[in-house]
Amino acid sequence: MILKGSQRAGAANLSDHLMNERDNDHVTLLELRGFISDNLGGALSEAHAISKATRCKQFMFSLSLNPPKDHIASEADFIDAADRAEKTLGLDGQPRAIVVHEKEGRRHAHVVWSRIDVDEMKAINLPHFKNKLRDLSRDLFLDHGWVLPDGLATYGNKSPLNFTLAEWQQAKRQGIDPREIKQAFQQAWERCDSQLGFRHALEDRGYFLARGDRRGFVALDVDGKIYSIPRWTGFKAKEVSKKLGSPEKLPSVSETQSSIRSKISGQMRSYISQIKDRQDRDWEPLRVEHKTLKQDHRNERQKLEDGQEIRWVDETKARSDKLNSGLRGLFDRLTGKAKDIRSKNQLDARECAIRDQKQRDFMVTEQMKERRELQLRVEKLRHEHKQERILVAQSIKQSISIHQKIAPQRSNSYQRDLGFSL
Repeated sequence: MILKGSQRAGAANLSDHLMNERDNDHVTLLELRGFISDNLGGALSEAHAISKATRCKQFMFSLSLNPPKDHIASEADFIDAADRAEKTLGLDGQPRAIVVHEKEGRRHAHVVWSRIDVDEMKAINLPHFKNKLRDLSRDLFLDHGWVLPDGLATYGNKSPLNFTLAEWQQAKRQGIDPREIKQAFQQAWERCDSQLGFRHALEDRGYFLARGDRRGFVALDVDGKIYSIPRWTGFKAKEVSKKLGSPEKLPSVSETQSSIRSKISGQMRSYISQIKDRQDRDWEPLRVEHKTLKQDHRNERQKLEDGQEIRWVDETKARSDKLNSGLRGLFDRLTGKAKDIRSKNQLDARECAIRDQKQRDFMVTEQMKERRELQLRVEKLRHEHKQERILVAQSIKQSISIHQKIAPQRSNSYQRDLGFSL
């Protein structure tokens, strides 16, 4: 079932919507648990009244349960899905209501829980509920044997060799359920009526048909794992041979592994190129900012230098003008006044030089603060990129080791051959 949930308020509006017989062929209040009232409106009003003792605004959790179009879910199916959702979300034992709608030949259900824990008098936190519901939806499809929609399939119903980098990393984290693998083989079997068709159908899902060591049909996934065709399609070897013919013209397991390795190499190069291009784009704003900051700082320093130079000339002239010339200057030298003026001029010049130096030092200090702020962001991005490269390198090493069964040092060498290193 597709499960979609949300935290919400609006008890009266939700009750009216769920019990609306005008827009539905049939409405059934399947379950009302943990409430005093025997009708949905009263039950949700109870939940609202209790929430008033807390600061919680969205005091309900509403969940829709939607089976596939070609399946009619039973009441037991809905209750089972509600029980599993309740346990997954951490709403065990909370008051709840289940309403079943029938419309346009389809049947779906809604479940509403009160989020208020009456013992603690606070709302139950529901972290990551969307991801939890997505995983539960997938399990429900597989448990019932329903065909997984693209949004829930681990491989999205396509070959991992066609993954984007983000899809590839997500698939590595999630893994794949054996029930999903079996479904992929059975769907490929139903789609074809010949060996060539079956081979292409499997490759669309990321599996590669090969000749087994015992002359039977097998398939390999992109990690090199071997799957027996009779076992995973659910047919006997004679039935497989009748439909597919002889496996003699198919490549052996080792030849197929070599072919997959070549495809993986090309895929890895594509991922590495994507990472390099994106990381280079990540640097561009910082490069521009660094260039602008550097030029601004140079302009400020040049402006200060020019200003100090003009001032120094003016101050030097002023000090020089204090010394008399001609007879008065001769008289000053005889009386010692000229010597005192020169001493004061030297002291003043020294103080002015110190002042200018302090101004330059202050400017450099302030500019360095700006530069260090930028450098912190540079180092943060550098660290993030390095961690990303480490994760991808580990995934590359893992994939290569699976296919080649090689030592780590050879795997590292292969990474360098791909043009990717830390």
